[in-house]
Amino acid sequence: MNDLLGQVFTGLITDENEEAYFVQKNGVTFQLAKTEGEHKIGDPVEGFAYVNQKKQGAFTTEIPAIKNGQYGFAEVIGVRKDLGVFVNIGLPDKDVVVSLDELPTMKELWPKKGDRLMITLRVDDKDRMWGTLADENVFHAMARKGTAEMKNKDVKGTVYRLKVAGTFLITDDLYLGFIHPSERYNEPRLGEVIEGRVVGLAAHDNMLNISLKPRSHEMIDGDAGMLLAMLERSENKMLPYGDKSGPDEIKAGFGISKGQFKRAIGALLKAKKIEQRDNQIYLKN
Repeated sequence: MNDLLGQVFTGLITDENEEAYFVQKNGVTFQLAKTEGEHKIGDPVEGFAYVNQKKQGAFTTEIPAIKNGQYGFAEVIGVRKDLGVFVNIGLPDKDVVVSLDELPTMKELWPKKGDRLMITLRVDDKDRMWGTLADENVFHAMARKGTAEMKNKDVKGTVYRLKVAGTFLITDDLYLGFIHPSERYNEPRLGEVIEGRVVGLAAHDNMLNISLKPRSHEMIDGDAGMLLAMLERSENKMLPYGDKSGPDEIKAGFGISKGQFKRAIGALLKAKKIEQRDNQIYLKN
C-alpha cells in the first residue's frame, strides 16, 4: 500500500456495498464513498489514496492540491504539543500532521489554528501520511524578483522560516521577504499571515526587506506603536489595562511610565485605533 498512498492513480471498481465502492490497484483495495458519485463494477476511476481516521484504505475523486511531490498551503486546524500541528489538505475524513520535529523549538512560535503552512506529503514505513514543510529551495523556485519600485508598498504574506537573524515570509503575490528583528515588536509565528511594508531590497537576491512597524507619519510615538502591536497580537484583541491601572502594573506590563501610557492611549484614541471599556483597551475593527 505504501507506494500508492498520497498518490493520484486510476483504479478499478471491483465490488460495492451500501456505503462504498471498492477500488483496486496492484492488488490493494481502497474504499470510495458512494456520496462522491455513481459508478459500476468494472469502471476505471481516478482518485487519491490515503488511510482515513478509521485506519482504512480510502480513495477520493476529490483530489487535493497537495500530494506526494506537490506543494501547497494547508490551513492549521489544531495543535497537539506532544505531536505537532494538524492541517487540512481537503480530505473528507482525514487531517494530516506536521511533526513537532519540523516545528520551532520554542512552542510559542508554533503555528496556531487559522495559520497556514506550505507542505508536501510523505508516507513512512508504517503507512502513515505526514505533512512535511517546504524547504528554502521550494520557495526560491516559485518566487518572483523584487524591484526597487516596490519600496514603501504594503504587502501581506505568510511566515515560512524563523531564524536568529530574522523572519522570512512569502507574500501573497509570491515575493520573498525578510524582517530584521529591529523591524518588528514581536517575533511572528511560523505560518502566521502578517502585513507589513517594503523598506528596501536586498542587492544580492532581490529579496524584499520588510518592516512590521508603522510608517513615521502613522506612528504617533513609539509607545503608541508598541501598544497597538501588542493589541494586534493579543488573542482577544484586548489588553487588561486602563486609566485605573496603577503605575507599577503599567511598568511591569509595558516597561513605560503611567504618563507615557496615558499619552499613548490618547494618541490611539485620537487615531480611532482603540476603544476603552471597563478599564480595558480594545482594538477597534
